[in-house]
Amino acid sequence: GYSPVLCSLKGHSDWVRSVAFSPDGKTLASGSSDKTVKLWDLSGGTPVEKGTLKGHSEAVSSVAWNHDGSLLASGSEDGTVRLWTPDGQEKGTLRGHSAAVNSVAFSPDSKYVASGSGEFGKSDNSVRIWEVATGKEVCSLTGTIASW
Repeated sequence: GYSPVLCSLKGHSDWVRSVAFSPDGKTLASGSSDKTVKLWDLSGGTPVEKGTLKGHSEAVSSVAWNHDGSLLASGSEDGTVRLWTPDGQEKGTLRGHSAAVNSVAFSPDSKYVASGSGEFGKSDNSVRIWEVATGKEVCSLTGTIASW
């Protein structure tokens, strides 16, 4: 019979909110409400947890790899974006949002990372673009929440 599940990776202690394959397909990153990012080695026959990235003080909402897999970004409800190497070393923390970071994405050339923020009762509701090399905010795109 048909089984759509190839495997199940268990290790987080709370909801998994985001997953992303590295560009070469050998590593999977998962971000969780347990405030961690886990890295999973998919290169062998059986997936193996290869590390837990700790540093966020609230749930991790989004994870994304850059174009060559040399950097991973994680966005969190703590309002920060953290940058990590594939071996789990933290490269920096991007601060500027006043609300949860719900989404992160790298530019195609990996020179920039964008982060999207917003949550009920807070007025951030912005997209910020950061220069990866310096960690500096390049611009902030703001808008208003539509009411219905």
